[in-house]
Amino acid sequence: MNVLEYKGYSARIEFDAEDEIFVGHIAGIADVVGFHADSVADLKTAFHEAVDDYLETCERLGRSPHRPYSGRVMFRIDPDVHARAAKAAELAGKSLNEWAGEILAKAAG
Repeated sequence: MNVLEYKGYSARIEFDAEDEIFVGHIAGIADVVGFHADSVADLKTAFHEAVDDYLETCERLGRSPHRPYSGRVMFRIDPDVHARAAKAAELAGKSLNEWAGEILAKAAG
């Protein structure tokens, strides 16, 4: 995965072969903030500028720059996977929530 990080923000990077540029978007925020450049060095600069501009804009508007996460995650999985996960949690001596939280934290890095 191609990722840049700056001031606690991360961006996923892709290459647009048609326009021959690198394109990035800041991840984990409610707003859509994108940037692009035709070289890696310029891409890093564009990313830093995008983050700085996002933070300045939020401050100027008097609002929080991060979208808050509640800690509640609701998703549907195959019943067999649910059963195996519940069993794994029980065997680990944990609730399914505790077990899943640990697994997700490991997977997310």
